[in-house]
Amino acid sequence: MAKKIARYYEKSIKYILGIVAGTSILILFLIFFFLLREGSGVFTEVGLFDFVFGTKWLPVSEPPQFGALALIAGSLTVTVGAGMIAIPLGIGIAMFLAEVAPRSVREIFKAVIELLAGIPSVVYGFLGLTILAPLVKEIFDLPSALCAFTASLVLGIMALPTVVSISEDALDAVPREYREASLALGATKWETTLRIVLPTARSGLIAASMLGLGRAIGETMAVLMVAGNATLIPHSIFDPVRTITADIAAEMGEVVRGGLHYQALFGLGMVLFAITFVINLITDVVFAKTSSIKRGASL
Repeated sequence: MAKKIARYYEKSIKYILGIVAGTSILILFLIFFFLLREGSGVFTEVGLFDFVFGTKWLPVSEPPQFGALALIAGSLTVTVGAGMIAIPLGIGIAMFLAEVAPRSVREIFKAVIELLAGIPSVVYGFLGLTILAPLVKEIFDLPSALCAFTASLVLGIMALPTVVSISEDALDAVPREYREASLALGATKWETTLRIVLPTARSGLIAASMLGLGRAIGETMAVLMVAGNATLIPHSIFDPVRTITADIAAEMGEVVRGGLHYQALFGLGMVLFAITFVINLITDVVFAKTSSIKRGASL
């Protein structure tokens, strides 16, 4: 009787987990379907190629022009800049917490990092506008510090807690026996960290990096406040830019529902959806290659 109840319980858990996973996939497809339904008209009217690779975003001109390349370039510029700040710094902090810092120091740092993750994005934008932007303007002698560089700094700081927290968990999950075996063979603490711990935690570190990039590319308010909001293709990190998310937030309240401008904003949402999908796909490919290398090494 007890075994029958246990089997029934296991089957129930299996079905519940399957329903949860299926619901997540269904929600994802519903989001894509909604974006496609609301935004596909702009691709028919403007053309997919002209929409994605057009250089002019002038929705109120006559006739209106919907070229999203400048917005895509702005989003990628600030995202890459934020990643160059958050990923190495975040992994470095995680290495310190997992491998060097005493437990008491680690607990204090983790609490502070988790507190940073809970600060609203508009607060980061306000601090970037009032404190960081004047410093950038003075240091680099710029006519205006509301540019891609300032936005990258703000987004890098915002993504830092995500990268640190997940990276520290990945490093901490490496079995202690790996470290002890390396040290017993004569390796130093630094060599053990670089050659044993980091490669073992590679999957978790990649996941932390991708989540940090996702945090940056999906941010709206902070980048709207400090990026300069110029719909121009940036030729320098110090040029003002406008991201996809900032443009949607700034213009959605002014459009007529069902109009071409309304459809164009949903088209931008589809482009952002595609960029996020590509990032996740690259992550999966890297994971697959990492797993195959590990299996080959074990054989």
